[in-house]
Amino acid sequence: MEFRLPLRVYIEDTDAGGIVYYVNYLKYMERARTEYMRDQGFSKAAIMNDALMFVVSALQTKYLRPARLDEQLIVTARVIAAARVSLRFEQRVYRGEELLCEAEVTVACVDSSTLRPKRIPTELLAALKH
Repeated sequence: MEFRLPLRVYIEDTDAGGIVYYVNYLKYMERARTEYMRDQGFSKAAIMNDALMFVVSALQTKYLRPARLDEQLIVTARVIAAARVSLRFEQRVYRGEELLCEAEVTVACVDSSTLRPKRIPTELLAALKH
């Protein structure tokens, strides 16, 4: 299942030339992953109540075309691999049908107090695998 999040490019997302600063694509992807989890019934608050955190452990990004001020974008998130303590997402940023940026993002589940790996709850894994 691919989750899609629409968003608009604001002035604070851009450099002096009105082009989205490269790190902001990663912020857009973080928002899409967060909203995807919320859409599956697992809000940040619910995850934090279980003393869990998801941290990025690996990232591979390819920038293809620039996004500009005031453009409407679509950011996608799709789980492509799920393990006991990690999830791997395929994520893309589009302007209409045009692919601007793509990434594979691996997030590790950790205990929020020790930052050591912690098993992803069974119900969360089951929801994300569908």
